Amino acid sequence: MAITAAMVKELRELSGAGMMDCKKALNETNGDMEAAMEFLRKNGQAKAEKKAGRIAAEGLCRIAVKNDTTAAVVEVNSETDFVAKNENFQEFVAAVAQQAVDSDAADMDAFMAEPWNVDTSKTVKEALVEKIATIGENLNIRRFEKVTAEHGCVVSYTHGGGRIGVIVEADTDVVNDAVKECLSNVAMQVAALSPKYVATTDVPEDYKEHEKEILMAQAQNDPKNANKPANIIEKMITGRLAKELKEVCLLEQAYVKDGDLTVAKYIEQVAKENGAKLSVKKFVRFETGEGLEKKVDDFAAEVAAQAGM
Repeated sequence: MAITAAMVKELRELSGAGMMDCKKALNETNGDMEAAMEFLRKNGQAKAEKKAGRIAAEGLCRIAVKNDTTAAVVEVNSETDFVAKNENFQEFVAAVAQQAVDSDAADMDAFMAEPWNVDTSKTVKEALVEKIATIGENLNIRRFEKVTAEHGCVVSYTHGGGRIGVIVEADTDVVNDAVKECLSNVAMQVAALSPKYVATTDVPEDYKEHEKEILMAQAQNDPKNANKPANIIEKMITGRLAKELKEVCLLEQAYVKDGDLTVAKYIEQVAKENGAKLSVKKFVRFETGEGLEKKVDDFAAEVAAQAGM
């Protein structure tokens, strides 16, 4: 298929690789974006975490918390950043978050069909349609997630005025200011470093095997490894995978406020100081526009000119 400038632009934003590398990858994979991303990773031209970088849609994430045991995070999208900063829109998003924390809906369809808390004569969907008419811009209640702690508490953290929303659920037999502060710091860690899992024990085997395959391809494509025995390369890959897992698992990450501690050690330290049994059970992280396509702009023309399309 014909490789367009917009496709090259999208892959570049996904991968962080150069334009010509992206063009080559798309040509090699007949325009398949996922396969092109794999091609770049196997050739050491992209990082796995770049795949989550398709962030462009405007809007806000908001969190509502109830009784320190239940929290819900929502993402509501708008077309422009101007509307996202609008007080009317922000009040609506806050009301959607409150709706979510009070809701028992299992999915978005059920949530949208619920009576609207602010005015039970209409549904959530009808309230959204009304808000679209009022603001004059397309809006979308994209997603929500509710977390309830059965043996502890929840804490929340919102970053960048609502660009990122995080909920952390903890099992704990002590809920005091020190424990809450600790969990708030952990929520900030989640916002900043975007881990995928709580602990290495949570990482699925298929994820490990997939990453091992990528690392093997990278090693085989590196001329420096041409004469190395297979067992040495295997040890290298095992070490690199272990390092990668530390980066994607919350408890294994270096604690951002004290690089001498891992997050696990920091939690352990706070637990000991407060005579508590404390552990992080779950986290939820929403980032506005995560996974949505970006609008094509004049940059596509720039790519076309430089790539000779």
